[in-house]
Amino acid sequence: MRFGIKTLDDFEVRGKTVLCRIDINQPVDRAAGKLKSINRIQACVPTIRELSEKGARVVLMAHQGSDIEYKNYYTTRPHADVLSSLLGFEVKWVEDVCGPTARQAIKDLKDGEVLLLDNVRFMAEEQTLFETKLCLSHEDQAKTQVVTKLAPLGDLYVCDAFAAAHRDQPTLCGFEQLLPSAMGRLFEKEYCTVSALMEEPKRPCVFVLGGAKIADAFQMMRTVLSKGSADLVLTGGLVANIFLASQNVQIGQGSLDFIIKSNYGQFIDVARELYAQFGDKIVLPVDLAWVRDGNRYEAAVGEIPADISAVDIGSRTAERYRKEILAAKTVFVNGPAGVFEQQPSELGTKTIWQALADTEAFTVLGGGDSITATEKYKLTDKIGYICTGGGALIRFLSGEELPVVKALRHGASIGER
Repeated sequence: MRFGIKTLDDFEVRGKTVLCRIDINQPVDRAAGKLKSINRIQACVPTIRELSEKGARVVLMAHQGSDIEYKNYYTTRPHADVLSSLLGFEVKWVEDVCGPTARQAIKDLKDGEVLLLDNVRFMAEEQTLFETKLCLSHEDQAKTQVVTKLAPLGDLYVCDAFAAAHRDQPTLCGFEQLLPSAMGRLFEKEYCTVSALMEEPKRPCVFVLGGAKIADAFQMMRTVLSKGSADLVLTGGLVANIFLASQNVQIGQGSLDFIIKSNYGQFIDVARELYAQFGDKIVLPVDLAWVRDGNRYEAAVGEIPADISAVDIGSRTAERYRKEILAAKTVFVNGPAGVFEQQPSELGTKTIWQALADTEAFTVLGGGDSITATEKYKLTDKIGYICTGGGALIRFLSGEELPVVKALRHGASIGER
């Protein structure tokens, strides 16, 4: 047991049916019916392999696709093929989540076999709208369809989805109310690594915050700055644009329109307050870049044309950030500095990522876009630790007890069947 949560070392799993929640959500090429990346699938293989080799009957539950819109959902069929290739044996798959077909497939499993169920977000109770509007307690989540149908078939629940640990949904927090529970090897590794780093990071400790998902970033920023965990916060992407707007700096009407259209206007006031309190530790860009007719242009902040959209930090800012990263002892990264997917607007992200590869600091990186950038620049083996989750990492760094952590601690008190 670690941090009040049981691990796989606490259970004998031979002949037991293990319900295992993993996070293998990956970008999908719908036209080809294939996954564009398999990094999250690779990360959970050690837990699946260990359970299989120890003789467990392994039932995998996972989601695929952002649930902002239903059209983003996709089947987990391609994931089963990738898992089969990585594990070296067939991972069974069923086009069902908790209906009769799925339950029969679970009953038919033999020791060591692995079954992947279809996308759990095909169930309404696994969707964000269900989570945020109903706000079910963990006890009530245990009464939902997916838990009441599957829990009676399981002997043990294992969560290896640290990337989704900030979500409060039945397949993540409901089973622990009914079954003895443990964290998988990936969850254990990520939770313990980040915990140790946050307790005593080597100094200077630099945070690099960018990307377009900013709600959690602002919450986390307040915590790490108030506690003194961060010596510097280097801003890029939408985070930087919001801070600059809070200081009445011209960032281009297109950038400002995007902030308002995306309902992020509220964070301008938050940024103004944070900068007033911690301005000596928050580093803002001194120049920005935009793209017109396929060409990159840069200007100092305050000299940005009013009719543009800023899509990257400028080269002077990128060089400042590079020097800070090289001088650091610990670096946390969440989110790129700009629209790195396109060549004219990738300079900031590319410069920062090369600095991450060159620095002697211990580097910790999280979030889907951050991982995609790492893969694009072929620097995966140069990063100290890559966390599969972005939202979960930021929530953890904000000092919040993650819903799944709370549920797993409850599951540690349930005796084996």
